[in-house]
Amino acid sequence: MPIPPRVRQVVLDCESPRVLAEFYRAVFSGLAYRPGDEPPAAGEPDPLGADWLVLRGDGVGLAFQAVPMQPRATWPDQAVPQQLHLDTTVPDLDSLAAARVHILQAGGRELLDRTDDPEEPLVVFADPAGHPFCVFVAAD
Repeated sequence: MPIPPRVRQVVLDCESPRVLAEFYRAVFSGLAYRPGDEPPAAGEPDPLGADWLVLRGDGVGLAFQAVPMQPRATWPDQAVPQQLHLDTTVPDLDSLAAARVHILQAGGRELLDRTDDPEEPLVVFADPAGHPFCVFVAAD
């Protein structure tokens, strides 16, 4: 029986891979650079930060690929579609409130607050490159 493929990482196109990788490394726990992709020492040039970087963790990793221009999604307006987004979860409303503060301090931007939704409280954010992502309350 053939072995089916499994998801290794989600790749985000962006103009500044190091900036976006550092944002997600600050926001999500357990992510670390793939060996060789770490940031350079202070004051040193960053040859890798311009092309491709990978963050790994216990689950699916995130990779960041440089593109010359990445139009920012205009979600919820569809003029520039979001193309993909990450769904993330926290266990309760207190954790959602703490996540909001953490993400905003890391450089994220809030796009939608649905914390008062009784069926699925959530907040939609944009990362520094404009990619939307959700943080919602889920028991699992």
